[in-house]
Amino acid sequence: MVIGEHVLEADMEVNAVRAKAMTNVRAGGAAPTDDRLQAPRVLGLEEAISYIREDELVEVTPRHVRMRKKVLSQSARATLGRAEKSAR
Repeated sequence: MVIGEHVLEADMEVNAVRAKAMTNVRAGGAAPTDDRLQAPRVLGLEEAISYIREDELVEVTPRHVRMRKKVLSQSARATLGRAEKSAR
């Protein structure tokens, strides 16, 4: 599922379920940072259709409008992207 925006054109793969590991943090008086996500932007059907890219779909259920990738597997998307570049 599409869960956020990235400032660059390329997609960024994230696992929204896993917590961020707090490794490589120095204990020398540094205050812990509390990263919070912004509230989700609620889009209607028209806004979602105009917002998506060519490799994304809009799923519509009675309760939700969701955006997701056409090809769900990250490795399959990479393979498909390489095949499209070589076909050009």
